[in-house]
Amino acid sequence: MEASSAWHDVPRERIQRFADRALEQVPELAQDILAAIRREYPGLAFIADESGEPKALVAIRNALELFVEQMTTGSDRPRVLPEMFQDFGRGEVTQGRSLDSLQGIYRLGVRLSWRRMAEIGQQVDIPPAAMYELAESAFEYLDVMVAQSVRGYAEAVARQAGERLRLQRQLVELLLAEHRTDPSALLADRAAGVGWKLPERVAVAVLLRPAQEAVAPAVGDEVLLDMEGEQPRMVVPDPDAPGRAELLHRATANWSGAIGPSVPLAEAATSLRWAEAAVGMIEQGLLPQGRLLHCGEHVEALVLLPSGELIDDLARRRLAHLGETGGPAHAHRLAETLLAWLETRGGAPEVADRLGVHPQTVRYRLRQLRELWGEDMDDPDRRFEMELVLRARRLRGDLVPPPD
Repeated sequence: MEASSAWHDVPRERIQRFADRALEQVPELAQDILAAIRREYPGLAFIADESGEPKALVAIRNALELFVEQMTTGSDRPRVLPEMFQDFGRGEVTQGRSLDSLQGIYRLGVRLSWRRMAEIGQQVDIPPAAMYELAESAFEYLDVMVAQSVRGYAEAVARQAGERLRLQRQLVELLLAEHRTDPSALLADRAAGVGWKLPERVAVAVLLRPAQEAVAPAVGDEVLLDMEGEQPRMVVPDPDAPGRAELLHRATANWSGAIGPSVPLAEAATSLRWAEAAVGMIEQGLLPQGRLLHCGEHVEALVLLPSGELIDDLARRRLAHLGETGGPAHAHRLAETLLAWLETRGGAPEVADRLGVHPQTVRYRLRQLRELWGEDMDDPDRRFEMELVLRARRLRGDLVPPPD
């Protein structure tokens, strides 16, 4: 309280009488406050200390005594025992409650305390203006108590969240490891530690950060998210469940990445391998970026492109005749025509429609192809191999895809 305050102008002996009476009544007042709290919050559990007394009762007494002590010393700002009220805030987290009830308890305690202080003030003739200042100090004291509890609550939430993330990362690492023995028991134990229900099937996603400080996808507690690595990973339970695809689409907006196929839980590492392969192709520009790709929709690329050396060797053997044509441009047109014919197995009109050229042009090219490959054009195995290598070329961008 400032030097010019009404409280400061009260004679010291009168303030001392006020403080002495208040301290005499602290034990009884603390009991009354605790009884009122029990009535107002009947479901609240009160933990006892080593002596058997409720910790809440001890805290109420200490808070009242400290407040009265500050009144007699003329302290400028209210001061509380920080650890005590931070501990109450941490306790709310442990009990799975919000701070609402704790703040309500503080307000109730301050209100009852003020009534008793007002009675004592009248008994020792404290002027009304000084009592008003005392009331202001009481509510400032309340604000400080709440602030300390909020701090304790926030620290406990952060610690709890950090511990859950640590356990969740351990679970993800175990899920994505290659297992030589049945991991079911260990998985169940780790999953119970984070409250994760073991699903029958999972799909694993690998993400590419749009920026280093990008906010983690809001996938919810059902999806295990590990943001620690350079490429974050997600373990998606029951990936074919209704609404799951829409959830992932919304949560990963503006992220690039790939999600592997749905597999049994113990085979999560297989889904991870496909997702990592797809992400590698995204980084090389072989698959589109800017969204979460489903590996099942890009099987052709995932199967053909990693087999580059084998495909190139097959191409040298099966497409060698293209080098016998009239230059690279003509060879390219013949390759496009051959692939369109292999994919449609139709006549000149169907192939022409696919390529967007005149049927007569297609007939001319087909005659050339027949002259170059002869009976291989009718051999199922040769046709399959030629289509394989031509599709690989198209995936690499060496052949123009057919128009939609």
